[in-house]
Amino acid sequence: MHEIVRAWVDGWVVSRGAAPPQPRPWGVTIDVGDVQHVSRHVLGAIGEGVEEAVVRKVAGEVTGAGVWLKAFRDPGDVSAWLGPGWWVDPEPGYLMTVPLVPPPGAAVPDGGGTLSDGYAVRDWTRGGVTKVLVTAPDGSLAARGQIVPNGAQAVVDRIETAPAHRRRGLGGLVVRRLLATAVTTGARRGVLAATPDGRALYEALGWRVEAVLTSAKFMGVEDEDGGE
Repeated sequence: MHEIVRAWVDGWVVSRGAAPPQPRPWGVTIDVGDVQHVSRHVLGAIGEGVEEAVVRKVAGEVTGAGVWLKAFRDPGDVSAWLGPGWWVDPEPGYLMTVPLVPPPGAAVPDGGGTLSDGYAVRDWTRGGVTKVLVTAPDGSLAARGQIVPNGAQAVVDRIETAPAHRRRGLGGLVVRRLLATAVTTGARRGVLAATPDGRALYEALGWRVEAVLTSAKFMGVEDEDGGE
């Protein structure tokens, strides 16, 4: 299994409270336990290493709705290898990394400090997950994110800025603050899976793309009587 994929998987399961990954010849299976996300199969290779025969085999063995497949290759390739019943996200994700160095002190506010325009930031750690929350002047959510340090790696997850509070630098602030926390634990590389919109933010912060990520979900196949 590619080391960056392994690092992402190990951090993601802690961040989401999922079951420990079950090793497979082609990667891992993770039980999540949600109605729309029962489990997921994550292929361990990236790029050209993701083979058509492997994708077809793994997808062909899925029979229950709510099972996801994660493959680090372009959606245009992967979608052609999936059988009926699969929905493929038309927008690719991106597996990204950044070397971790302590950011300038002025760029990261102290815990619990007040930001400009009445924004406030808080952070806390529970169960190996550190979360950062930025609230607006009225107390509503402005931005948030979380990170799971795991040895030399730290997996960033669930970065979100509320629509009304975008373009104020809050997303970047959250990421920098999370990474600063990870550095104190000894982490030396950040890892995350980004959306197309998120990619622009992370690249501006020095992250680089390691692989394209395709997300597919099995929706079920209707039988000849119109049922499932």
